[in-house]
Amino acid sequence: MSSQRLPISVLILTYNEEANIRDCLESVYVWAGEVFIIDSGSTDRTLAIAQKYTDRIYEHRFQNYSAQRNWAQDNLPITNEWIFHLDADERASPKLFDNLSRIFSRSKIDADAFLVSRKTIFRNRWIRFGGHYPVYHLRIYRKNSGRCEDRLYDQHFTTSGRISQVEGDIINIINPDLKQWRSTHKKWAYLEAEEYLLYKEMKNKNTNFLASPIQKRKIQRYKLYYKLPLFIRPFLYFLYRYIIKLGFLDGKEGLVFHFWHGFWFRFVIDTKIFNLRRKKCIS
Repeated sequence: MSSQRLPISVLILTYNEEANIRDCLESVYVWAGEVFIIDSGSTDRTLAIAQKYTDRIYEHRFQNYSAQRNWAQDNLPITNEWIFHLDADERASPKLFDNLSRIFSRSKIDADAFLVSRKTIFRNRWIRFGGHYPVYHLRIYRKNSGRCEDRLYDQHFTTSGRISQVEGDIINIINPDLKQWRSTHKKWAYLEAEEYLLYKEMKNKNTNFLASPIQKRKIQRYKLYYKLPLFIRPFLYFLYRYIIKLGFLDGKEGLVFHFWHGFWFRFVIDTKIFNLRRKKCIS
């Protein structure tokens, strides 16, 4: 890999990521213009490991992912024009660096943001099917043209500028303890249920809640998946991913992944929606 440094500042959120942070940093620190760690109170060796790769380490109390990412973007002494948001359990592939190098060697870049595909490795198995690859995410953009959308869960980055696509993957490594994974996804399920009910409430009030580009993208999910009957849609979604989108070709690891991610998690969300509706006395 070339020692060329690109005018990109990499921002990485951490909390007790000693198992992941070294490989994450190894994938970017050689070529990134600068790397920032935004930690929210790690008690393991995360920061000790990170200090070997960067001295740009900051601590900030965690509220939610979007607030943390936007705080970092607004408050850190970022010197580069471009930002690359990366999670601690992700790695930038060599192919991504090669293509970014070609793009940034040009005298003019005709884009303000780049979509990058994410490649999931679950228990050492590449999840290729089930509609899970390639899925493109906006992760790299000019600092002044992008933000993380203000959502409780499943936040994405948005931009007001021109979007292009860069080849190469962000590799997401998942080797979960299923008990911990279940606990984390229950929290996310509650947040997703809250987001859905907020959307319903704002829609019923005929507000301009859906006016922004961020909300327009969100409504596509509500128009399709959430129009299906409660508790029936997780079964239909799992069958769609596992059979129609060939998730069964991902082997035993794929069965576990698609079941947990495509059925169990969605069923828990519906349970949360059902309970919140009863609590708030809404339909």
